[in-house]
Amino acid sequence: MGINLVPVGNGKTSSDCIELDMYCWLDFLHWSYYTIMIGDEILKGQTQDTNSHFLCRHLFTLGVKVKKISVIGDDLETISDEIVKFSQQYTHVITSGGIGPTHDDLTFEGLSQAFGEPLFHHPELVKVCRKFFGTDDIKSPKLKLAYVPRSAKLLYGVHPQTGEKARYPLVNVRNVYVFPGIPSLMERAFLMLQDIFKNPEAETHTEEVYVNQDEVSITHVLNQVDQQFRKNVILGSYPEFHNSYYKVKLTMESESSQYLKEAHDFLTTTLPKGSVVSYEKDPIRKSTEQVYDIVNSEDQSQFSQRVRHSVRVVEECLERYRLEEICVGFNGGKDCTVLLHVFYAVVKKKYPDFQGKLNSLYIQSKSPFPEVLQFIQTSKDSYNLNQLSFEGRIKECLGQLQQLHPEIKAVLMGTRETDPYSSHLDAFSMTDQDWPQYMRVNPLLQWGYQDVWKFLRDLSLPYCKLYDRGYTSLGSMDNTHPNPSLQYIDSHGVLRYKPAYQLSEDHRERDGRN
Repeated sequence: MGINLVPVGNGKTSSDCIELDMYCWLDFLHWSYYTIMIGDEILKGQTQDTNSHFLCRHLFTLGVKVKKISVIGDDLETISDEIVKFSQQYTHVITSGGIGPTHDDLTFEGLSQAFGEPLFHHPELVKVCRKFFGTDDIKSPKLKLAYVPRSAKLLYGVHPQTGEKARYPLVNVRNVYVFPGIPSLMERAFLMLQDIFKNPEAETHTEEVYVNQDEVSITHVLNQVDQQFRKNVILGSYPEFHNSYYKVKLTMESESSQYLKEAHDFLTTTLPKGSVVSYEKDPIRKSTEQVYDIVNSEDQSQFSQRVRHSVRVVEECLERYRLEEICVGFNGGKDCTVLLHVFYAVVKKKYPDFQGKLNSLYIQSKSPFPEVLQFIQTSKDSYNLNQLSFEGRIKECLGQLQQLHPEIKAVLMGTRETDPYSSHLDAFSMTDQDWPQYMRVNPLLQWGYQDVWKFLRDLSLPYCKLYDRGYTSLGSMDNTHPNPSLQYIDSHGVLRYKPAYQLSEDHRERDGRN
């Protein structure tokens, strides 16, 4: 039993959406995935294909495995030939794109030619077009969307969450389903009709294993696993060159939970000792769960006690001030990354339905690292921050903050007692009298360098990439360099730096600052 996906069209833009041309062949029973892309726009990199990714991802959850994807242009003969060939080989064919009012929208004509059916203006589609486009004149280019093969059926999907019926139907000709090429429209239509493509007999079990060694060094283990379990388990290996936690992600898929468990156990026990790492793919979404697991645990270590204290400080801050009166200082450094995550976790616990933006304060140095700016932007999006940015000296910037946002009363800081001029601070300390008046909230005062890295690494939190290059304390490009305490000579005689979390002497933290 198979499904064939056929996106058609030349790559048009509607608003800010791109219409993509591709064909995808899928099979319910096999696990192979083969891709063919044909078309100047995609080959030249002028359009980005998002439809095939969406369809493959969602069809997989429905028990369907992609076998092949191809991309074709707006050529009537090619479209017709593809439909003829694959409608005979597969249970369903899905097309995406190539429907519209212009001369190169040829999907319906391709269907007509493929099945030897005449085209006609479908009465119901004409009515729909009148509602959408304000005309039922069959000479209008807009009515080309109603010009379909004679046997066409109209399918109205239903939104799975709201129960809303689709206002525009999907055209179905024999075993071919014609989806729009604009990604937002295609995705909405597919989700409303996805039950059509669901494999009722499919049951897929998956596991992921993260390894901190390179792929070459574990190839012999992967070969053993594949040789022993290939009949029942599919093993995938995906190197990762920019992740701070692992170097290879291994995936395992099987229709049998028992076979999967056996293969998983064999893999994890055969891999080199200490190479399998615990990794959370979505630590921000699970922030509250992970942070409060530490808070509510029976562990009485110094680290756990410091996390509990920090959470209590943030909870007290949320009792004293409304969310709109609070701003969290975030400059992309390791300490404020911990602070931001703790603050986010506590807010989500106290206000689980809150969907607004959290205020963050960024005071930019004269020469910021590009990597820091990139991480700040990524964090802004990930934590849904309303970033208030200023440039200059801290005192003047706080004055500007007070003028522009007088509602803000408290600023959370990632300050630790070991930071310069910070040993006298309390968890709640007002700014000096000659400064703009803010309550400085310091949840991390008691933390040490090792605590910061344990929190970041244990929770798999993203952090600025500079820390993996030997930087241990970030300032500006003018006064910051890798920490000499982390220097080493590799096997090729090249001077390199260990990552920041491997620094064992806390008092050496600022040795990379001028």
